[in-house]
Amino acid sequence: MPAHWTELCISVPRDETAAAEAALEALGALSITLQDDADDPVLEPGPGQTPLWPTVRLRGLFAGDTDRARILAGLRELNAAQRPGNVQFRDVGERDWTRAWMDRFRPMRFGRRLWIVPGGMTAPEAPDAVVIHLDPGLAFGTGTHPTTALCLEWLDGWNGAGRTVVDYGCGSGILGIAAALLGARRVVAVDNDPQALLATADNAGRNGVADRVEVMAPKDYAPAAHDLVLANILAQPLIALAPRLAASAAAGGRIVLSGLLETQRDEVAAAYRETCREAGGAAQDGWARLDFVRRAGNER
Repeated sequence: MPAHWTELCISVPRDETAAAEAALEALGALSITLQDDADDPVLEPGPGQTPLWPTVRLRGLFAGDTDRARILAGLRELNAAQRPGNVQFRDVGERDWTRAWMDRFRPMRFGRRLWIVPGGMTAPEAPDAVVIHLDPGLAFGTGTHPTTALCLEWLDGWNGAGRTVVDYGCGSGILGIAAALLGARRVVAVDNDPQALLATADNAGRNGVADRVEVMAPKDYAPAAHDLVLANILAQPLIALAPRLAASAAAGGRIVLSGLLETQRDEVAAAYRETCREAGGAAQDGWARLDFVRRAGNER
């Protein structure tokens, strides 16, 4: 039987981990596993956790028909990728990958009330808990990565009642679904990956918000005035999409961006300053979140 997935393995010095992880995400990795040389796994480290190993082994999971030459070309900026034999590929069966994730996936809380609970596990009993039922899946975004955690923590303090939301680069749909569970009346989930759109629709149904979450490809999305725009992607797409994302927010609407490294804050922020004013941000494990408010037409 042919393999379901292609796994790439590369070892990098600890201080290059964030850059390598960003590169794998940009190349379409469906999940990323971090390990030390003693094979002690940390699957997308949880909030506040940082691998302390001097050398970190990254395993990126890709679709089985991924063009390996394209992946190698996309890693050429990494010094570690230049070492002979340091980039390795192997075929991975579906059961092995699913079991590895589920062995480590546990209910997680973000902020005061937002929880992510995988199937078969008990939801918290707190009266104000807002529970997102989500399993590790084919689309990126299960809450364990710092970029997703930063957005979920922001959403936890947001009043979503009656709001409209755009989740641009929705992945698993986790952010848009969280917004719907927090009261948003309509969420538009946009992604250029058909698998992400399928995953988002499935997860929205599982969480009882399918009637408020609409999925679509970027070519079908027309910017309109929304109360909140969420985009957890990468720095260069955030810069390129600045006019489109800013046009998706109403005057006074919020724009929350993540997926960028702390060293990329200024470059990304500069792309939004003409139409938006900065309203804070946060950082975790070398990753950053930027918060903006869309200016009114006559506001400077």
